[in-house]
Amino acid sequence: MSLPHPSGTPRRARLWALLAVVCALLAAVTLVAEGIIGGLLVLVVGVAGAALTAMGTWWVVSHRGAVRLVGTLLMVGAPVAILFIYARAGLWPIALIAIALWAAAVACARSALRAVRRPDGMRAVARDAPRHPVLIMNPKSGGGKVGRFGLVEKSEALGARVVLLDTEVVTDVAAIARQAVADGADLLGVAGGDGTQARVAAVAAEHDLPFLVISAGTRNHFAMDLGLDREDPARCLDALADGEELRVDLGFVGGQAFVNTASFGVYAEIVQRPEYRDAKADSALAALPDLLLGYAGTTLDAVTDETRLEAQQALLVSNNPYSSPEPMGARRSRLDLGVLGVVGIRVNNAAQAADVALRGARAAGLHVLTSRQVVVRSDAERIAVAVDGEALTMPTPVTCTVRPGALRVLVPRLRPGAPAAAPPMEWNEVLALAFNRTGPGPSPSV
Repeated sequence: MSLPHPSGTPRRARLWALLAVVCALLAAVTLVAEGIIGGLLVLVVGVAGAALTAMGTWWVVSHRGAVRLVGTLLMVGAPVAILFIYARAGLWPIALIAIALWAAAVACARSALRAVRRPDGMRAVARDAPRHPVLIMNPKSGGGKVGRFGLVEKSEALGARVVLLDTEVVTDVAAIARQAVADGADLLGVAGGDGTQARVAAVAAEHDLPFLVISAGTRNHFAMDLGLDREDPARCLDALADGEELRVDLGFVGGQAFVNTASFGVYAEIVQRPEYRDAKADSALAALPDLLLGYAGTTLDAVTDETRLEAQQALLVSNNPYSSPEPMGARRSRLDLGVLGVVGIRVNNAAQAADVALRGARAAGLHVLTSRQVVVRSDAERIAVAVDGEALTMPTPVTCTVRPGALRVLVPRLRPGAPAAAPPMEWNEVLALAFNRTGPGPSPSV
């Protein structure tokens, strides 16, 4: 997407861009006013401290014993040292002012870019209320949200048939969904985690039936990106009486559907371990050194539409791209772009970890792209895959694809809406907005 011609630039976007430039200049002036030595000291100490913190973090997660201890000391000590040096040199007021001004500059720049990059939302189409909806509910999901919010009673009051899963046995929710379709269901819905959502969504897509997402899981990433209320899952049931339909994409990995992500490598290896569910942090710290340094786990190569990623430590494939390389803190602004998001990482040492920390998606060890298909290869016959957070193994090669518009999702007409995604930062575009430069800017990453 290119920047609009300056004559068509929204006035508000230009004002935000000008504010961003002013704040950035003031941050620079603040440092210069302290003198060349003082200003450079603030910059050098800050950048060095951030790099050392990242290096210490790398040693903590990738080593054991004395090296991990040194990494812990560095990870904690570097920020403390920054504050000490600033205080000792009498520079902390200047540093705080400069940091605040730079943060304001970035915030204003993002507001400017968001104003001109604002994508069209997913198209919603009005639909009649379903006559025979069937809702599958996991009573233990999300710490018991089904019972806590009275979802069974409220669903039945709206004319839905509820199927409660027996959590004491392994249940094939896809088989339950298929039986519901055979019995005449004209809508399938799920109150449960994203893994359960994906299995039933695949059946709904197969039969071209509308699908209802009820945010009764723990994190509810899919519900968030659909703009649903994650605090009160009962509000999702409003779609049964006053709903509209969204056509969204559905991802597939090795033939299995996913609504959020399929992860390979380090994370997928960790979630396979039996002890992970009971002690996630401890088991991760115990496993990471071997996995990151190649003593265990499998080597992954990935082939996308245009790129080959070799020897990746971790690979994340998402149903449509996230707004940043870290999905846990990001979201997808669209679920109907017809592409997979791909994030690959290969970090072999502390210096590369510092590079990722300082440069983000521009770092050599981090690859962020989109593709319609991803083929994951390995020397192993089977590899670990975490599909919407659930631990699986699949024979190699593993193929990930996306089916555009495969899923009809029924959502309430009135819903909170997903939070706006922060656009990627491109200062040359901000400058073009601020000073009415002609010509299109570079295309921002999705």
